[in-house]
Amino acid sequence: MTRHLEESGYGRSGFAVHYDRYRPRPPAALLELLPPLAGVERPQLVVDLGSGTGLSTRFWADQAEQVVGVEPNEAMRTYAEEATDASNVRYLASSSYETALPEACADLVTASQSLQWMRPESVFPEIGRILRPGGVFCAYQYFVTQTPLWQPEAEWERVLARKRELRASLGLDANTPVWPVSRERLEQSGEFRRTRELVLHSIESGDGDRLVGLALSEGTMTTLLDSGASEEDVGLDRLRIVAKKMREPVPWWIGYQVWIGLK
Repeated sequence: MTRHLEESGYGRSGFAVHYDRYRPRPPAALLELLPPLAGVERPQLVVDLGSGTGLSTRFWADQAEQVVGVEPNEAMRTYAEEATDASNVRYLASSSYETALPEACADLVTASQSLQWMRPESVFPEIGRILRPGGVFCAYQYFVTQTPLWQPEAEWERVLARKRELRASLGLDANTPVWPVSRERLEQSGEFRRTRELVLHSIESGDGDRLVGLALSEGTMTTLLDSGASEEDVGLDRLRIVAKKMREPVPWWIGYQVWIGLK
């Protein structure tokens, strides 16, 4: 897992600040949904696995007594610590396979945009170990964005498609295992009494700078550019031209896939 994190591009200089600035925030609906599912009004402990820059960890600061982010990538974790001023939030330099947290300590365990990096046979037993009986696990990731503007949307889709094509032709993903998240994976783990798959959305705002920034906040894009592909190859030059016309922020509708397991 450590080698794959190193190859992801997430540890490169300056990446964490870019990531934290441009990535979507967790959907606020989770703050209302998850505590009641775990049978609590205010969780005593929320554990966030693969917490990155702390976007998905700080999210819980006002809603829980204690919040712990687990992040083995030093650059991302260091940024998270610097960006977090809530006294009830801390970060561990641990693996999600061995968090070193006590058994049955957490009301909620979350994984935002991160579970696909984790081996199911290693991470689910640890999730089951640290969740208390009746606790809830939630993995979530954004999968679609929509703005009111057709031309930037079209260029964005072209960039994503071209990125996939170029990475495939260069073999950049051949040695990078990814474990797609699904309800079936949660069920097969044997750690949960019940599972659900949901779709939620949030609304944020963004201008042209954020559109380009979002493209460059993905490790798959930065490692592709590092491998010799040019911005013209990927279509980022055209995206930049269109983005310059987006001078004012517009609404972004962001769709999330959500997977929930009850311990």
